[in-house]
This record gives sequence, structure tokens and C-alpha cells, in this order.
Amino acid sequence: MHFCRLLFFTGGFSALPGFVGALNRDFQLRFGPSCCRLYSISSSTFDFTDLTCPHSWYPKARKKHRKIFLHMGPTNSGKTHNALKRLESSDSGVYCGPLRLLAWEVAKRLNKARIPCDLITGQEREEVEGATHKAVTVEMADVTANYSCAVIDEIQMLGCKTRGYSFTRALLGLCADEVHLCGDAAVVPLIQEILKVTGDDIEVQYYERLSPLIPLNIPLGPYSNIRKGDCIVTFSRRRIFGYKKEIERQGGHLCSIVYGSLPPETRTRQAMMFNDTTSEFDVLVASDAIGMGLNLNISRIIFSTMKKFDGSEMRELTVPEVKQIAGRAGRYGSKFPIGEVTCISGDDLPLLHSSLKSASPTIERAGLFPTFELMYLYSRLHPEYGLRRILEHFVENAKLSENYFIVDCEVMLKVAAVLDEMPLSLHEKYLFCISPADMDDEITSQGLTQFAQNYANKGIVRLREIFKEGTLKVPETPAALVELESIHKVLDLYVWLSFRLEESFPDRELAVSQKSFCSMLIEEFLGRLGMQIPTRRKFKSNILRSRSLNSPQSFFAK
Repeated sequence: MHFCRLLFFTGGFSALPGFVGALNRDFQLRFGPSCCRLYSISSSTFDFTDLTCPHSWYPKARKKHRKIFLHMGPTNSGKTHNALKRLESSDSGVYCGPLRLLAWEVAKRLNKARIPCDLITGQEREEVEGATHKAVTVEMADVTANYSCAVIDEIQMLGCKTRGYSFTRALLGLCADEVHLCGDAAVVPLIQEILKVTGDDIEVQYYERLSPLIPLNIPLGPYSNIRKGDCIVTFSRRRIFGYKKEIERQGGHLCSIVYGSLPPETRTRQAMMFNDTTSEFDVLVASDAIGMGLNLNISRIIFSTMKKFDGSEMRELTVPEVKQIAGRAGRYGSKFPIGEVTCISGDDLPLLHSSLKSASPTIERAGLFPTFELMYLYSRLHPEYGLRRILEHFVENAKLSENYFIVDCEVMLKVAAVLDEMPLSLHEKYLFCISPADMDDEITSQGLTQFAQNYANKGIVRLREIFKEGTLKVPETPAALVELESIHKVLDLYVWLSFRLEESFPDRELAVSQKSFCSMLIEEFLGRLGMQIPTRRKFKSNILRSRSLNSPQSFFAK
């Protein structure tokens, strides 16, 4: 199977016999005479770690005279709406978003407007007959196809330390007559600098917020001050559950919940309950996952704290984080067109106010990561190196221009260390490395390892052979909920792999059905927290259990 066309690869290199001759031909085809420097492939001086000209990795895009439109402004300013209107009026096009939820939303919008649109994410393929458009997660953007129009949403994420390279790749590689970039104005100088060498025309349009956002001068006070349309923002699952219980006990409201590790479909249903004016769920308790990807009818954002743990340290929220979250209040055209924002503690108000008044820091560098082709070519010169060593070498020795940085690949290095012990090809190892596996999650890590081991040993991975038969049930404790969320991630991983190694991961339908079942069980647990959930929202647990396959207590077969 040709994964290079489906994933991150640009289609320039070929694994042909006769390494030196093939390599010379590949580079001539890929870079052409306008390559930023002349390589002598047969020479030992060839430097595969020279990443100073990433724009030259995309010759097809370089042949097209693109018009780049920057739609820059805060949340709720209409910038993405205008870009999508242009996408709708184009003969063909692609929307590239940072989240599956956003791709879902755009695909639904275009199809509703009778513009046939495929949905393509790492875990979904929904093809529509006669489709002229695609809505994709940015990692799935096809840089080999021609489009009339392309939209890249949240383009400031090219500065993200882990995912930035996907946005950089889309920016440099999409072959479209028009490319519309939506995001924070802090990224404008960097994009202008990066595109100086591409020959593209650039036009910048700045937007103002469509509805008022009012920072309040007084904190929330007691929970009795909670009102319909409020959203409490906190940054830990334990606190989310705690606030839900307290608000429902003291404030007389039912709360929907949204946080990052919830399955996307569960997050969507929780958001729909909150947005539904006929629903009893009129308050939202959420993490910063609400910052993008969900359209929410929020009247007031209430920060429980202005600090968060970012994986390495407890720190204050940055100006962009505060603005992104606070800006979700007062959605234009909703029931709450005027947004308000405050904090639970009065001590946090000064930081809130100063952040909202401050400009976001300029984004100075874009993320970059070596393509598989470069790593493959390097491996041919150093056949004794495993994938981990190759990755480490690129990270340690990469030569970059001042506009770029190498993204954090610690997760990939962890996976590569495990895979280098298995009889897999370099490409197969790379494929598992870029999969959506959380190696800090014990169950997900175990799932990836077993998938890779079975694939290496047997060439086929059957769910029923890996997972012990049992009974899934509604979690009774937060710890059991975490375990069930991890099981959902493992099933999600199986689906992701099934789209790339279809013959070897044949049980996609089973994995999808079990994912859906996990989401239903998680949603029922959320409904049982706090006040008694309305009867019409209850699931029939005995029916759900009869459909189950696996037990979270004994998920993996021994």
C-alpha cells in the first residue's frame, strides 16, 4: 500500500534498487533545478539533516502561483465564516482543521448546503458521491492534489511544539489557487517571512470581534450565583467532577462536562445537551478543550483558576490561552450575544484583565519535522541504526533557518525504542510512531505494543485475539472512568491503523462499534454525577452490557 500519499509524505522519493542512481533521480524529480543548493548524491558530503529549505519539499505547490489570504482576528470575529464562504463558492476545495470535531462540522455544513464534501480524519472516512470538497484534519491534508481553494484553520498552531509541523506542511505544500489562513494576528509576520521564498501573493484582512466581551470586576462568589449559560473552566478532571457535583447540589443546575480526554463523540453530545434550550443541562463545566472545536452558547466564562499544569510545571495561563477560552462567551447570533468573563477568586481578576488587554506575543518560528523520505535515505547510509537513533540524529543535528524549529518528538522516541526490538521495516515503525498513541497512558501504551507485536509476528491483528472476552459496564468511580477512556483510545488506535494497514487490521467495524459503546457508558457515568439525571436521558444499562465485548478490569488477553 502507498502510505506516502495518504499520510505525511510528498511523493518525491522512491525506494528503488541502485541507491545512488535512484537517489540522484529522486532529488532531480523532487527539487528540480531551482533547489536551494546543489547536492552531489554520490558524495559522502551529502547532508540529510539540512532542513533549511522546507518550501522546496513541495515542487507541485511551487509551480502554482498561489494567492494567500490571511483572515486574522479574535474568537467570534467571523474570520473562519468568511473563509468557508469562499470555500463553498469554489469548484473544488479542502478544509484543514486542528480537530476532528471541526472537520465534522465543516463537512456537515457543506453537505447541508448541497456541496458534496468528504470527511477524512485519522479515524474516519465518510465519502460522499460526487464530492468536490474535503474536510480533513490538518495531518491528513493531501499535498499531491490540486484544489481551487484551501482553508487552514487555527494557523497560529504552526508554532505548536508538538503539532506545528503539520500546519507548516499544509501552509507550504497545499496546491491550491487560493489558500485562506484563519487565526491569530500574532502569526502574520512569520507567515509573511516564510512565504517570501515561495512566490505567493499575500493579502491580510484583520477582523474585530462581532459581539462584546465584558470582563467583570467582581468574582463569582457563592455557587448560588451560577446562572443559566455559565461555563466554569478548570484544568483537572478531578476538579471538573467536583465542580459539577457542587453546582448541582448548591446551585440548582444540571451540568454538562467537556474535557480533552473524553471521546470526541461524547464531547459533542455533552455540548449538544448544553446548547439545547429545552434541555435541563444549562451549565457547562469544562477544561480548556472548549478553546476550539465546539460551538457553544455560553453567556459567561468563569475561570476557576488562572494556572494550569502543562505536563512539566504549574504555570500561569498565557495571554493567547486566556483570550481563546474567554472568547467563547457571547457567541454571535446565539441566545447570549453579549459575553462576560470573570473568575471564582478575586485574586485572579488582575491577571484576567491584563491578559485580555494585552496583544498575543508574536509567533517567531514554525514547527518542522523531517519527512519519512529523508529518514529513509539516511537509514540507507546507516543501516545499523534503528528508528530511534535516526530520529535522535535528526533532532540533534538538524540545520534550520531562523524561521523554524524541530517539534518535540519525545513520544515518537518512546515508541521507536519499543519498536526497534521488533522485526518491522523502517516504514512500519514510522507508521506506528505517528499513530495517536499516548505512551504515558499505561493501557494505551500496552495496546500499541501488542498491536505492533502481533503485526510483526503474524501480519494480522484480530481484536478478539488480543482482548479478553468480558463485560464492559458503566464506571462506578473516576478511576474506572479513566480506565474506560483509555480503552476507547486503544480502540481508536486500532481504527487509525486499520485505515493504513487495512488487510492486517480487518476488525474495524468491531472496533468502531465498541468505541461507540464506550462513549455511551462514559456518558451515562457523567450523567450519574451530582443530581439525579432526568429519566428520559437514562440508558438501559442491562441492554448496553449485553452488547459489550471487553472488561476494563481485564482488557488485554494474557
